[in-house]
Amino acid sequence: MKLELWAGPECTVNRVGDRYKDQLALSGFAHRIDDLDRLAGLGVTRLRFPLVWERTERSRGQLDWRWSDERLARLRELGVAPIVGLLHHGSGPPWTSLLDPQLPRLLARYARSVAQRYPHVDAWTPVNEPLTTARFSALYGVWYPHRRDDHSFVRALLNQMQATVLAMQAVREVNPSAQLVQTEDLGHITSAPALRYQAEFENLRRWLSFDLLTGRVGPGHGMWDFLRGCGATEHELRFFQEHPCPPAIVGINSYLTSERHLDDRIELYPAERVGGNGRDAYADVESVRVLGRLVGSFEERLRETCQRYGLPVAITEVHLGCSREEQLRWLHQAWRAADKLRHEGLNVRAVTCWAAFGSFDWNSLATRDDGHYEPGLWDVRSDPPRPTVLATLARQLACGEAPSHPALDGPGWWQRSGRIRYPARGAVQSLPVQGRPVLVTGGTGTLGQAFARLCELRGLAHRLLRRADMDVADPASVDAALEHWQPWAVINTAGFVRVDDAEHDPRQWRENVTGPQVLAQACARHGVRLIGFSSDLVFDGAKDHPYLEGDEAQPLNAYGRAKREAERLMLQLHPQSLVVRTAAFFGPWDRHNFVTLALEAMRRGGSWKAAADQWVSPTYVPDLVNGSLDLLVDQESGIWHLANRGAVSWAELACMAAEAAGLDRCLVDAVPGATLGQRAARPRYSALGSERGLLMPTLEDGLACYLGECEIMRNPETETTTTQ
Repeated sequence: MKLELWAGPECTVNRVGDRYKDQLALSGFAHRIDDLDRLAGLGVTRLRFPLVWERTERSRGQLDWRWSDERLARLRELGVAPIVGLLHHGSGPPWTSLLDPQLPRLLARYARSVAQRYPHVDAWTPVNEPLTTARFSALYGVWYPHRRDDHSFVRALLNQMQATVLAMQAVREVNPSAQLVQTEDLGHITSAPALRYQAEFENLRRWLSFDLLTGRVGPGHGMWDFLRGCGATEHELRFFQEHPCPPAIVGINSYLTSERHLDDRIELYPAERVGGNGRDAYADVESVRVLGRLVGSFEERLRETCQRYGLPVAITEVHLGCSREEQLRWLHQAWRAADKLRHEGLNVRAVTCWAAFGSFDWNSLATRDDGHYEPGLWDVRSDPPRPTVLATLARQLACGEAPSHPALDGPGWWQRSGRIRYPARGAVQSLPVQGRPVLVTGGTGTLGQAFARLCELRGLAHRLLRRADMDVADPASVDAALEHWQPWAVINTAGFVRVDDAEHDPRQWRENVTGPQVLAQACARHGVRLIGFSSDLVFDGAKDHPYLEGDEAQPLNAYGRAKREAERLMLQLHPQSLVVRTAAFFGPWDRHNFVTLALEAMRRGGSWKAAADQWVSPTYVPDLVNGSLDLLVDQESGIWHLANRGAVSWAELACMAAEAAGLDRCLVDAVPGATLGQRAARPRYSALGSERGLLMPTLEDGLACYLGECEIMRNPETETTTTQ
């Protein structure tokens, strides 16, 4: 039997205070039944299906089956078997909680109702990641009931574990062959020598959910005294030995942020990273950020689980919040680890693509409503959801095909030296960036240099070219460069950008039209993907709401006419080309942009003149570059609009920047554009929207990131640790 592909939507319904956050509603999975067909089309054999308690029993005793009736029936038609989940990082409906002694009985009653409604379901996860949920809800205080003590942690854990056992007993009264697929995040802890005792404690604690289910926790177990000391009675601990409920499949969830290192070198860390256990002070950080050796993750977690329990195992969540090619590498490495262990004889059953339709605000553990979205197999910012390259990879893996994406040749960020954020423990091991490169033209320009910087950060092999390396308007030069470098993609940022000078300078046609034409012809011949950049100035400004990709281009000036012709030629000569329309750059790495120059002038106490009658969608350059690279990796084509969400006049942009920087917006002198010496006609309104997908953050977010990056560049020691 080959390794199976499973999948699941992020389905957490977590509670913070009295507010519930429903990931199924946020991603739209709750409303789109055709998402099941999308998943089945990849070759998914099992779906972690969310029949979440809080969503089904919204009023006490009133169960609404309409949603699940329709979807479970459709899964049967598609031949996809469900693994039904009942409680997912939640604490139940409002009338109960993780600390409620009635929780086990209440969840078991709900489980029986579900089983009676759907007696054909043969696989169940009554409670997802109970130990993890207990930690975040009752030990760290992140989720409801927001406790921060060992006694509450133990009570929350035991309630969930007893609920699991009772729920499976109830289900098996209906379907005696029902199987338990128990999931848990098994993050491993390393430490400085002086903190080994704490690491050993936490590494034993991480097994508690499985150890309880398999009846291992007795007086000789290393956690027995801890549990007893935190309020667990001998009777309730004996319950698990007397009613063992071993999983049919042990589900391993592994995240880089769950692999932790405890470091006693507290002077090396910012104060907010330092805590302790009442005996010693230490920093608790991601292992990947401080350990010199490479973190093993999936392979190590699978191997130790197989050895500990001798039960079938599966990876039940594979997801990483980062750039697209890094997500691609993470999924591929998870599959390879599972497949390797299968070939060694270990009973590894499946790999699960998690957060199939993305997740919201997990960068804050779903405690805030920032709208931070991480795509999955599909990107739901498009309607209908747009398949990402992860869907292509998942389909290839399920079908036994060899993955072919060139980005897979490089290591993930967790394998590169740039992962280290603190003085390393041990010699730093890393893998080199390798593979066919991306060629970036326009090596002296703002956009070209930004692409090179972010390709470096994202581990994409690349070459930044100047005209001497490749003249984009010279066919012989382009062919020679493509033959020499053998790229898989070309990102063309070269061009004539002076809009007013373009009215009378013949060089602008060569750079802005002939160059893209030559590149499109050559890239089509060589089978190389191509990105080119266009402008909001292809529009005449007659609309009073944002322009979409399908709107007719009617440029008012020579620059806009050249860009429109370049678009036409690129898509005619190389239909797989990606044309990105954007506008009004600002960014931290180039001072010659509107926002930077405006702030410099106002910080000196001077005024800043800006047009009050020309409306645009300003674009934060790092957002543009990352969005473009994601689309390139996804192998998208055609015209896309990428600009930060928002439409403002140039004067209002200057005011927003001033306020964000703590300056007086009265320093902005709002004037008619005609008074600024503009020789080329400008559209009154050229804001950009999108009918293909709203991929870009808001303008307010872009300005905040800009100012934050500028502060880091001025004061590098203020940089804080982030996870990907």
